[in-house]
Amino acid sequence: MMETSASSGAVTLAQQLAWSARMVEAVAKGRSLSEALPRVPAALRPGVQALVFDALRQRGLTLTLVRGLTQRTPAPPVHALLCVALGLLVDEAPAAGRPHYAAHTVVDQAVAAVPLLKLARPVAGFVNACLRGFLRDRCARLDQARRVELARWNHPPWWVQRLREDHPAHWQAILQASQEPAPMTLRINRRRADRAHYLARLRALGWSAEPWGEDGVVLAEAVPVERLPGWAEGEVSVQDGAAQLAAGLLLKDAPAPRRILDACAAPGGKTAHLLERCDAEVWALDKDAQRAERIRQNLSRLGLQAVVRVADAADTASWWDGQPFDAVLLDAPCTASGIVRRHPDVRWLRRPQDIDQLAAQQRHLLQSLWPVLAPGGRLLYCTCSVFRAEGEQQVEAFLQAHPDARRGDAPGHLLPGMALAGQARAAETIGDNAQRGTDGFFYALLHKTA
Repeated sequence: MMETSASSGAVTLAQQLAWSARMVEAVAKGRSLSEALPRVPAALRPGVQALVFDALRQRGLTLTLVRGLTQRTPAPPVHALLCVALGLLVDEAPAAGRPHYAAHTVVDQAVAAVPLLKLARPVAGFVNACLRGFLRDRCARLDQARRVELARWNHPPWWVQRLREDHPAHWQAILQASQEPAPMTLRINRRRADRAHYLARLRALGWSAEPWGEDGVVLAEAVPVERLPGWAEGEVSVQDGAAQLAAGLLLKDAPAPRRILDACAAPGGKTAHLLERCDAEVWALDKDAQRAERIRQNLSRLGLQAVVRVADAADTASWWDGQPFDAVLLDAPCTASGIVRRHPDVRWLRRPQDIDQLAAQQRHLLQSLWPVLAPGGRLLYCTCSVFRAEGEQQVEAFLQAHPDARRGDAPGHLLPGMALAGQARAAETIGDNAQRGTDGFFYALLHKTA
């Protein structure tokens, strides 16, 4: 890969490193990148995001390296800066798509980032010594660090152990796939565009793209959304292939539903997909007012309408009008363990107890929403999790407790990076981007007996 310049216009690598260190420090303190990244100046944000994502994918290794390079744990801003810089130094020839700078540039610019972080002048010498110390013994230090499980897998040990238990045949593949950037997958709005014509438009621009699933398009290279043809006109949305399965699973092989509930709908991708595919009355709920507004904005861009309510789906007395729904989509709150390719901070923000707490919330939502479903109706339960407690185990327990529920045809656990059947041609055509497959997801279709 060609080396990236230390500066681009007025933006320097030192500025990007300083802001990246702030972001890594925020994650270490329990803040999500979704909350922290908007603080970064717009001109710096793309470069900072790339550096931070890479740093978090290497965090287990760099945490271990810092321990070996320092006698005492550095102050949080210094620790974060070292982790970001070391992430750029661990591979002499990084894989395609990863940030790449010459080692001397990284060291020089990391030292230059110290005053930007308003750290004391001696810190610059400390950062310089640590990074140069690593470079002197790079191979030996990396070999020693990678004997530690945290450094080898770049996930918390409890997470690795949980995957071993839940997916004994695939846990290593899941961890490896979680280290890869996810492909950019689009969903074509059936009401405003034809997928074959849209693919032709992309190819006319010189962009490699192939169909995915029923409405999807996977791009060989990611682009800013505003550059997508038809974005402003509502012809296309960005949505991972796994998430695009929801609408088809809920609507297939059944009479067209008249009323559909999307119980935890924000930001509205699945709500929109349902409306693009059928003419039902769709209710979209979210208990957060700002997130509910995002649903309205996304639907407006796509030329779609739904009944959007700010409400806790489990508190049915506060929002339900008493008329049963023919279909319910429950995309339940979860650990997001299946989407760490897109959100590499998730693995460092979650704690072991989160799984049981979220599983209890999912169980409560299932029990609360089952009565609003009409007899003969269907409920699609899904989570973007690979943990069985939030998927298979949850559904098995629900079926045992509800004799009026039977299980329909749905894929169960989809594991990240594993392409679904029928995608081999796209993988052959555009290479690694298609081979990275979908996010991790779980789907179960539950029928309510009449």
